[in-house]
Amino acid sequence: MLFEIPQERPRERMMLFGREQLADVELLALILGGGHAVNRALALMQDAGGLLGLDRANPQQLCRTSGVGLAGATAICAALELGRRVAQLQVPYARCIEGPDDVAAFLRASIGAASQETFLVLGLDVRQRLQMVRTIAVGSLCSVQVHPREVFRPLVQAGMHAVILVHNHPSGEAEPSDADVMLTHRMAEVGRLLGILVLDHLVVTRESTVSMVELGILESPLG
Repeated sequence: MLFEIPQERPRERMMLFGREQLADVELLALILGGGHAVNRALALMQDAGGLLGLDRANPQQLCRTSGVGLAGATAICAALELGRRVAQLQVPYARCIEGPDDVAAFLRASIGAASQETFLVLGLDVRQRLQMVRTIAVGSLCSVQVHPREVFRPLVQAGMHAVILVHNHPSGEAEPSDADVMLTHRMAEVGRLLGILVLDHLVVTRESTVSMVELGILESPLG
């Protein structure tokens, strides 16, 4: 290479190489701006515990890092929220859902980073096209209580043919718990009685999506 722009000049690096080539710390430095932005961004990343920590932090928490004032803290929170909203626009409305990958990005953006367990239903028509997304319940850090009555009521009212159950794990551990497994089997049985197929139950975190059908916990009603 004939020349190299120093790492402490992320603005020039973005203009020359594109945003994809910048490290996380460099992107954060661009949001902070000002002198020694890379060093301040590195300190902030360390204090927050990485990108996931930043995503969960509020402006008051970010301001505790030396050199990060109100302007920088609020700018970071605003940028992260904008990114989340862009990802949420990827909801595949009226498209055929063939597997968890078709809705994974939308679900991770919607509830993957939530601090409380949240239970959603995705209603599908007879062609497995996504027709509705409903939040059924919001719980605590480690659990959410749902009843078949609340889960299936909006699906019955909307005339849905099938459903994908979804909830998040704020802990970041996507492995289904014993309670998750029991709930899944209960919902599948109620769905059979109502004539609404439970196609899958997805457990979502900020970085991953786990399918109970793919794990062999739930038998696909489609065979």
